[in-house]
Amino acid sequence: MGPVEGLFVRPEPRRTVRAMVGGLLSAVERKNGWWLAEQAGHDRPDAMQRLLTSAVWDEDQARDLVRTLVADRLGHPDGVLVVDETGFLKKGACSVGVQRQYTGTTGRIENSQVAVFLTYASPRGRALVDRRLYLPRTSWCDDPERRAAAGVPDEIAFATKPELAQQMVGAALDAGMPAHWVTGDEVYGANTALRAFLRQRGVGYVLAVGCHTRVTLSTGRHRVDRLVRSSSAAFVAASTRRGTRPLRKAAGGNLTPRLSQNRT
Repeated sequence: MGPVEGLFVRPEPRRTVRAMVGGLLSAVERKNGWWLAEQAGHDRPDAMQRLLTSAVWDEDQARDLVRTLVADRLGHPDGVLVVDETGFLKKGACSVGVQRQYTGTTGRIENSQVAVFLTYASPRGRALVDRRLYLPRTSWCDDPERRAAAGVPDEIAFATKPELAQQMVGAALDAGMPAHWVTGDEVYGANTALRAFLRQRGVGYVLAVGCHTRVTLSTGRHRVDRLVRSSSAAFVAASTRRGTRPLRKAAGGNLTPRLSQNRT
């Protein structure tokens, strides 16, 4: 906590940030201001709330410190950057970025905020290293009065979730994080600009795509679902010739290979 505490001039927020991080890492059931305050032995949540609302500190610098710490402690040549979004359910309309939108938190449209997160994973462990709040275009970016009321900086412009992911991946690579792969779900795999960016940066990627997606091979353009089916059939045929036992139905109805021991 030493480097992060150095972001604060006064001793009070230093103590509060240490108590807050301790509470977030504890087994406390709920991680809101009241619960974290009680965990820290405070009578009221004022100090916790003040740390997040009016205390003067640079959250992006804190992010950089955490990213450096993760690279030092968990960095590995086989490191992977994982992009994904999550939602935060809200009741009101004042939280920055809140609107009725789909959130994976509940699997349906809810009044919520949505943010994109970047995780670093390696054989040594995993940790969050960056975040970007998604700011909807019509209800927020194009509403100057609402932006001003919520304190959204003028320089913040609309960006799609894949664009937010690209910003974070680029920043992590520029910072020297040892990552050779990027992975994410279909939200990111369907974005051709993100895939092109990763190729340009020389980073491999494993991104989900829809079954209707077409890819270009030496034999022309093909739908990925048909490529998978043909590849699976070829695998079965080749495996059978090598003496591998046939595919079996796994839980959920998926076909999985049953490979005999000591056979290649």
